[in-house]
Amino acid sequence: MADPLSNDERKEHLPKLGESGWGAVPNRDAIRKIWKFKSFSEAWAFMSRAALAAEKLNHHPEWSNVYNVVDVTLTTHDAPGLSMLDVTLAKRLDTYGGAAEIQRDHSEPVACLCELQSARKRGAKRP
Repeated sequence: MADPLSNDERKEHLPKLGESGWGAVPNRDAIRKIWKFKSFSEAWAFMSRAALAAEKLNHHPEWSNVYNVVDVTLTTHDAPGLSMLDVTLAKRLDTYGGAAEIQRDHSEPVACLCELQSARKRGAKRP
């Protein structure tokens, strides 16, 4: 069982993660980040590396993938809330993101390339 982050650990680690695009999840003690890759294969490569890192830590993210977009939420369910496992995994995932675009405003709907391409074909503006 992991221990929840102390106030000092939160002050030390969470601002740095915020600078890299991790944000608080409303009504949860969790952090979230959204990567937009150039293609599905780049997103899949990121997820493959992330899965191996998560397995090594025995700490698995909540995530979703739609075409080129990977949306990751981290929390430690048995802590409950954020723990050093989340900080460690978040930092590791940040090294795998490469040149992916980071969606920093999590209030926006997540738009993947397939939706953008479909909208362009219909002559609509970017969602």
